[in-house]
Amino acid sequence: MSAPVFAPNGTTAHPSSYYAASANPAPDRPSLKGDHQIDICVVGAGYSGLSTALHLAEKGYKVAIIEGARVGWGASGRNGGQIVNGLNASLQTIRKRYGQDTANFVAGLVQEGGNIIRERVKTYDIACDLKQGNIFTGLTAAHMRELEARRALWASYGINNQEMLDKARLRDHIGSDVYEGGMIDHTGGHMHPLNLALGEAAAFEKLGGVIYEQSPVIHAGTEATKPVVKTANGSLICNTLVLCGNAYLAHVVPALTARVMPVSTQVMATEPLGEAQARALLPTDTCVEDVRYILDYYRLSADNRLLFGGGTVYGGTDPSDIVAKLRPAMEKVFPQLKGVKTDFAWSGNFALSFSRVPQMGRLGSNTYFAHGYSGHGVTGSHTFGRILAEAVDGDKTRFDVFADVPWYPFPGGRMFRVPYSMVGSWYYALRDRLGV
Repeated sequence: MSAPVFAPNGTTAHPSSYYAASANPAPDRPSLKGDHQIDICVVGAGYSGLSTALHLAEKGYKVAIIEGARVGWGASGRNGGQIVNGLNASLQTIRKRYGQDTANFVAGLVQEGGNIIRERVKTYDIACDLKQGNIFTGLTAAHMRELEARRALWASYGINNQEMLDKARLRDHIGSDVYEGGMIDHTGGHMHPLNLALGEAAAFEKLGGVIYEQSPVIHAGTEATKPVVKTANGSLICNTLVLCGNAYLAHVVPALTARVMPVSTQVMATEPLGEAQARALLPTDTCVEDVRYILDYYRLSADNRLLFGGGTVYGGTDPSDIVAKLRPAMEKVFPQLKGVKTDFAWSGNFALSFSRVPQMGRLGSNTYFAHGYSGHGVTGSHTFGRILAEAVDGDKTRFDVFADVPWYPFPGGRMFRVPYSMVGSWYYALRDRLGV
């Protein structure tokens, strides 16, 4: 299966989502026209690109971002809005695959992304409805043992922000009886993801950064000493190129095609529920996700809608009816919402790596990339943006650790990677249903 076409049918406006409908005002930025030169060019105005560019602008570099659609058009403006610490791959998995030193290194940065977000919001006064608290729920006794093992493992690395919740204590946070218990991460949280991206873009521009929108890249000279990025109407020559297109760059940079696979996930937003009903569902206003392989995740918006997400479609295609797919899961968790109107439903692609570990590296001497957050991109992208900026600035200490981590292509090549991955997904979905 080929990679998804960027902005299919020429649609470069933000999708019809709750986030787009409640977005803060933002300017229409110009497209790239003519030939230009810049110190650093960043491709992609999602979290990875914005984080990298903002860190570099703070260091005094002249930076331009080229975005094919609008700021936050991709996963950064469509995700569940949950600040989840850690990578998709557990610390235990990383230790087994790559050794204790790598696990120690990763443990030292699993909370960094959330801290960067909070710092950005405070420093640049970004209005994005930032709130604290992230709860992981278990539906079975096996799930609870899994959560306790995770809490103990993180504690062994000196991370003590997580607290177990039995069924009764979980009820203080979630108005549902489907769970056996859970675990709260007090340093997790949630926010309006598109408004965070728009706020970071505005902060970058205040520091002298330039953003070109509506400028899909058609060629990237990644091997050149001075990389050249071309769009339909212009080009940008730079000393350093940073690729942050995640699931949308495979058709432009073939060297990255085998590294990640686009995966679609879906979110819907109910009508406003009112203060009383919203607090009955989530009394402490935390965000929630369960521990299944194919998980549900949900939270309240600032205007008391329930934002409920879940599901995966390998290859990046969208289901024909998002609401029909998500509503049964929502009503299982909250039967009291049967018949509640849904105002918005949308989907977005994230980039899945085969190992579930994000990837970072170089193409040629002066082209850097980061991608493959595998569903944990809200925090991972902010951390990797800082690490990329460090590397461009000359300190490759942390960059080299991730660049040296082995990566593996999806089995089956481009034609069979989706069906092979679907078989694996069905296996884990069966385990979810069996509660093992």
